[in-house]
Amino acid sequence: MTDIQLKVRLILYNRGNVLLLRQKKLRGGNFTLVGGTIEETEFAMQALIREAEEEAGVILKEEHLQLAHVLHKRPKNKSQRITLYFKAAKWSGKIKTGEPHKFKGVGWFPLDKLPSNLTETVRHVFKQYRKGRLYSEF
Repeated sequence: MTDIQLKVRLILYNRGNVLLLRQKKLRGGNFTLVGGTIEETEFAMQALIREAEEEAGVILKEEHLQLAHVLHKRPKNKSQRITLYFKAAKWSGKIKTGEPHKFKGVGWFPLDKLPSNLTETVRHVFKQYRKGRLYSEF
């Protein structure tokens, strides 16, 4: 039986910029979006609200989240991953690097000038999202 993981990610906007986390070297050292795994007792938006606060100090409300993209990915380990990408422009809190064992920084980047070391998956999703595609496979 195939293992299927459900994940969520946040595309958070602020004045034409998007929020990215910088992974520690042990985790690849690349830039990625806030997010994580949906736990058994959570719905997708609940998981994203929890992850955003844990990873970046961002406080979100469900009514400010809008589904932006769905990615179906088949990693090399024969599992499958479905990730729901939500966008938001309204939020509160103080941006910080949460989970310092995973991340070494957090910051805002222009959507048209993303870092060269953005994860391959996030780069793919931004490309599809900017084309207006709600679903893609990777």
